[in-house]
Amino acid sequence: MGSFSIWHWLVVLVIIALVFGTKKLRNVGEDLGGAIKGFKKGMKDAQTDEQPEAVTQKVQDTTTIDVQAKEKQDT
Repeated sequence: MGSFSIWHWLVVLVIIALVFGTKKLRNVGEDLGGAIKGFKKGMKDAQTDEQPEAVTQKVQDTTTIDVQAKEKQDT
């Protein structure tokens, strides 16, 4: 009695379908799928937002000018 057989689960699914109706269950599935897609897109956007900062720092590091070296070249 500890575990349910496949027949128990089928009966439970049929009862749920009769109570809520297939249209509501389909809407719940679509909403859940949309939420998962939105979450994945947000995670991807968060990762791409972090990358430009690192690239900007590298560009700034390469454009620094050594003032002492420039003064030595002028004299």
